[in-house]
Amino acid sequence: MTLLGRGEAVGGGAGGRRPALSRYALLPLRIFLGVTFIYAGLDKLTDSAFLASGGPGSLGELLRSVRDTSAVPALVDLALKSPVGFGYAIALGELAVGIGTLFGVLARVAAAGGALISLSLWLTVSWSSTPYYYGNDLAYLMAWLPLILAGAPYLSLDAIWSRGRRGHARRGRLFG
Repeated sequence: MTLLGRGEAVGGGAGGRRPALSRYALLPLRIFLGVTFIYAGLDKLTDSAFLASGGPGSLGELLRSVRDTSAVPALVDLALKSPVGFGYAIALGELAVGIGTLFGVLARVAAAGGALISLSLWLTVSWSSTPYYYGNDLAYLMAWLPLILAGAPYLSLDAIWSRGRRGHARRGRLFG
């Protein structure tokens, strides 16, 4: 019999493989979203055309092209006031969200940031996708929701910190 973390046995029966493996069910989602958002952030930061103030491939050009078809044109107008600054904000936000999600650092906060980015992109850039499921930002928004609810309780820095706090609290009760 093999053990998976915290003494969960892998094997048949009620206390076997299924309960042990279900604890890690969100790990593939965390890895996918974390790697994807890190890649997206780095891709934007290293793409000189994207961060240019205008021209083909720039964020400003993209924003101007979706302004009239977005669900919230005022959000696009806000970004158009400084497309380069907004581009850096999105790229750094994606990078922070990706790192937080992948390594499980403030995982719920990172997931909420990812959901906010995805919601913003859905309401602006991919809103006019027809049918709606062609726009991937809505799918990303839905993918963030389980991570907002569950966080990263396993294989994460949050879990390590949580165990440390619990251990410290236990020692305090025993000796305090």
